[in-house]
This record gives sequence, structure tokens and C-alpha cells, in this order.
Amino acid sequence: MLLFNTERLQVRRFTSADADAFFLINGNPEVVRFIRPAKTREESNSFLEENINLYQNGSIVGRFGVFKKDTQDFVGTFSFLYLSGQEEIHIGYALIPQAWGKGFATELVRKGITYFFENTVKSGLFAITSSANHASQQVVLKSGMQSRGQVVEHGEMLDLFSITREEWLSAHIPAR
Repeated sequence: MLLFNTERLQVRRFTSADADAFFLINGNPEVVRFIRPAKTREESNSFLEENINLYQNGSIVGRFGVFKKDTQDFVGTFSFLYLSGQEEIHIGYALIPQAWGKGFATELVRKGITYFFENTVKSGLFAITSSANHASQQVVLKSGMQSRGQVVEHGEMLDLFSITREEWLSAHIPAR
């Protein structure tokens, strides 16, 4: 199932046939260094099945595959997930190294924010980054999110960013 398209990318649900692509993200220590420890192939396959089993009709929550629209080459992952113990959703992504520096992350996050507010009634969307992950911090800031301090997630202090529906509306609806 297609979640959304950007100018150059397609974001869709993963299937079991995407195991090799999923492992390109989850098995690469360089890619996941700010997210979680890298997984073995077996752990990645199990994690993929866990994610596939979480998909529910009508829900935007989950991890999704990101592919180039023109070639269907795998680029990375995109997610809308709940923060631990919260009802709030955060936006996330991870890209394979060959996709770094091409503007894909900003394209994904900007379109993801729009998709989120157009398809939910939630009042805000969050992003969290490691304090050392300056590239992701720049992506979320360029996408209209604001720095909101820090939060502890899984015992780690992370930088918190968010955008409210009102902030998004004022930035995306032209003045009359």
C-alpha cells in the first residue's frame, strides 16, 4: 500500500519481499548509529515481520519503505511511530549511504509533515534526534519544526523538535 509520493520518491508499506532492502538499513552500523544497534540478518528479518504485522488499515503508524519513483531503487525507511508511553506521534527516517546528501531526507520530512496533518486530527508532530546527529537536526529545522529542548527516550537524552498544526497551517496556507 502506497502511503505517499514526493517529487522523486515513493513511500509504501514494506512486504516480506523487501527483506534485503530492510537489512541495508538495519544491518548497517553507520546508518543506524544514532537510532539503535545494528541488527544481524536474522534479527532484521524478524524486525521486518514485526513491522509488517503492525500495519492496520486506515492507520498511518508504522515503518515504510522509501523507493525512487523512476527506478524503484531502495533509498531508505520512513516512519510515523508513537513516542514511548505517549499518544504523540513522531516522524523518522533512515537512508542508505548512497542516498545521503541528495536532499531526500528533507523531501521526505516536508512531505511527511504535510501528509500527517492532512490525514490526521492530531495537533502536533514530533521528531527526536541524538544530540550528535547534526544532519538530522538540520533536516527537521529546514522542514519547519522547532527545537523544543530535550527528552529522555530509552534512557538516552535526545533533542526534541516539533511542529503544531497551527504552525504548519500558517506556513503552508498563503495569506489572502
